[in-house]
Amino acid sequence: MRTIILAAVSSFALTACGMQGQDNDQGNETVASADNRTDYGYETYGDDNLADTMASNDDRHLNEIDQDAAGEKAQASETPDPEERPIMQAQVVLDRVGFAPGVIDGKMGMSTENALRGFQEANDLDITGKLDEATKNALSDWERIPATRLVTIPASWGDATYTDMPEDVAEKAKLQRLGYKSLDERLAERFHTTVDVLRTLNPDGRPAGASGSASTDEAETAETTASGTSENQPYFAAGQQVRVPNIGGDRIAPGSVEDGDWQRTLASLGVGTEQPEVDRIVVSKAGKTLKAYRADKLVALFTVSSGSSEFPLPLGEWDILGEAYNPPYSYDPAVLGKDDPDGEEYTLPPGPNSPVGVVWIDLSKEHYGIHGTPDPETIGRAQSSGCVRLTNWDAARLAGMVSQSTQVIFEA
Repeated sequence: MRTIILAAVSSFALTACGMQGQDNDQGNETVASADNRTDYGYETYGDDNLADTMASNDDRHLNEIDQDAAGEKAQASETPDPEERPIMQAQVVLDRVGFAPGVIDGKMGMSTENALRGFQEANDLDITGKLDEATKNALSDWERIPATRLVTIPASWGDATYTDMPEDVAEKAKLQRLGYKSLDERLAERFHTTVDVLRTLNPDGRPAGASGSASTDEAETAETTASGTSENQPYFAAGQQVRVPNIGGDRIAPGSVEDGDWQRTLASLGVGTEQPEVDRIVVSKAGKTLKAYRADKLVALFTVSSGSSEFPLPLGEWDILGEAYNPPYSYDPAVLGKDDPDGEEYTLPPGPNSPVGVVWIDLSKEHYGIHGTPDPETIGRAQSSGCVRLTNWDAARLAGMVSQSTQVIFEA
């Protein structure tokens, strides 16, 4: 496990993605001891796991998960899922073992196929990108991990501030933080999925498979659903029990994070601190993937967006200069190639809805980096402004794997 620190990065000069000369001085307070959970800004799972109360608590290695997996399945069986959801089950397992399927939605798509190819390559299987019998057999040790689980949305989420995000850049610059637009959006990102998937898993505001009457809050959200929802009318509410994709690997080890704001970000993304250290990452423009290696062993794969015709991916070998967690963002229309008659420059505050998401990994290629996004469903489908873009949760996970000694290779 690598202790997460804020690398010393004096300035960022990101032309293609628009981030210039911004030091990250946001939220660098030291996290308090595990004996005082209120100092974390959220209620933690436990003294040995500082993830939030919705943690899976089963982020052990493959040969250590039997007891946790059995316990989790027993909990889920109290209100059994009426569907088997085999693709979603494969997605949550792949996500746990480092081969990220992007947005977990129970459907085969490009990101899931990439994840399967990565898992197959790492396990010396025929690389088909399909959930074939050989791949199912290789995943069989995880078969007791169900596709979904039940969680209760923390009560504190009802007291949080959610912001209706303006389209105008000048208005965004006035905000203190580019935070979540709604509790629904926050819940979706926490479980690596979309609001639509969560609604499918919780018809009428109740977990799929639940019987009986809904609670008052659940009934109110069901009424809202019937009349048509919007970002200002959330489907979910604090204190509500919901069915979610059964993501894991979310344990935050006590003492492993020096930046309190970053620890809260990891908890909000369901990303743990126990990530493999990697010495080489390879970004393939054609394959739309980022592969992470330890020695010659492939240990992780993420689907990415990388470059465009105007801002192509800079092929070659690069170094990592440092990382910035929850960085601000400099908007310069001239740098971004935008035809803006006003030509005003703005500094946007940090947050998950920042144009560069929650983390910036700075590269030795001037103006380029690896970062997150406020739009996870676009990864691998929409072009980037030159940089390498991942979902926020994948970018945060990658940040825990790399260091300044990690080699970066961009290939066609």
